[in-house]
Amino acid sequence: MKTVAALLAGLMLVGLAQAQAPAQSQWLRVPPVTGRLTAADIAVVINTADPYSVAVGEYYARRRGLAAEQVLRVELPLRPSLSPAEFDEWQAQLQRRLPGRVQALALAWSQPYAVACNSITGALALGFQAELCKQSCAPSKPSPYVAYTGHKPFSDLGWRPAMLLAARSVEQARALIDRGVAADHSLAQRGTPPVQAVFASTADKARNVRAPLFPPPGRLWAWGVEVRQLDQDQLPPLAEVVLYQTGLARVEGLDQIPFLPGALADHLTSSGGQLERTTGPQMSALDWLAAGATASHGAVSEPCNHLQKFPHPQLLLLNYLQGVSALEAYWRSVLWPTQSVFVGEPLAAPFARQPDQP
Repeated sequence: MKTVAALLAGLMLVGLAQAQAPAQSQWLRVPPVTGRLTAADIAVVINTADPYSVAVGEYYARRRGLAAEQVLRVELPLRPSLSPAEFDEWQAQLQRRLPGRVQALALAWSQPYAVACNSITGALALGFQAELCKQSCAPSKPSPYVAYTGHKPFSDLGWRPAMLLAARSVEQARALIDRGVAADHSLAQRGTPPVQAVFASTADKARNVRAPLFPPPGRLWAWGVEVRQLDQDQLPPLAEVVLYQTGLARVEGLDQIPFLPGALADHLTSSGGQLERTTGPQMSALDWLAAGATASHGAVSEPCNHLQKFPHPQLLLLNYLQGVSALEAYWRSVLWPTQSVFVGEPLAAPFARQPDQP
């Protein structure tokens, strides 16, 4: 088994994108986490210039029982990207107004999702990285969150991970939020039949680079999960999917995947985080949410196929199985998240055991 520390060292020093695939997949050893983010730790940010944001943010606050001081209203341009100056002004507002106990953010909009070539979630956590816009395929600042095992990132690390409550309509966003709430604790006592974590290898060589990182197939008895490895572009019959990862620009037949509440799903491609896209050769991360997933990930600018810029399959699964939220599992799986936009219902935690951690 490899430790997370060894994995990070390998990512930094040799670059897994160029590594040879091992003869067979093997499990990583992920350190145990302590606690998880709950509704008491999060604030929802509403853009008053966006009717979608107002409706979705207020609905989220009601469904998650947020206090008045956990609901922040700001005014932002309604377009895909902020300028660095606009971002700096908005971030300064947040820093002045957020209570110190807030550890993470739910951004109640689909746009803006970027700050120039950075994602808005990446810039909030790690700071805007202007140099990356000169060469977006270059390495970006590594995230300390990958090796973080606590549940108070602002208190411990000084920054707040964020996720966009993004969807293509208010109705879809409300359904997304409802799935997130329904997911909590839903799989903590699951045994038989097992739910499925599906990892699909494809013939798309440029986007299939995560395949050597897929976990070994088989039953994880302690969590009631069956890991499936597929070697095909077309979807086979599936049942009760809690995680789906693939390497295709566009996945046909998403409506055939029986996603459970709290399901995570993403694809490795160049522009999955450009959320306004509805057509074209590369699908948006929002397509996963429209199909019934509860959280996803996409790149807002060309990242090339560096594995450090995409969710690591085993880190994503093994953290989620420990009972953390969707936001925590996704953030702990991406080493270089500056171009990563995380979308979905951040607090969904199907493997969490009751009661919630304070």
